[in-house]
Amino acid sequence: METTVVRYTTKPDRGAENQELVEAVFAELAAQQPDGLRYVTFRLEDGNTFVHIAIVDTDDGTNPLTSVAAFGEFQADIPERFEAPPTVMGATVVGSYGLEDLA
Repeated sequence: METTVVRYTTKPDRGAENQELVEAVFAELAAQQPDGLRYVTFRLEDGNTFVHIAIVDTDDGTNPLTSVAAFGEFQADIPERFEAPPTVMGATVVGSYGLEDLA
């Protein structure tokens, strides 16, 4: 099981657009229902900072997000949409409660 946390800030006028792209990813995930992925995205109260948490638990270690077309569209113009490159870090789950009920 691999957990990845990604944090970034969009340019001031691109937060709503970024949210729409993220929502499209979740819509496609809901339609495809890939195994081995738990994924959540938060938009922080400043409106431009986003935090994504992905937990991948697949037999071959591949991330199901890479096969989601909407995720490719989300990634397409990151340099133009973000203030700076995203911070990507591995993480260890220490505890979890009720995350299934967030959506």
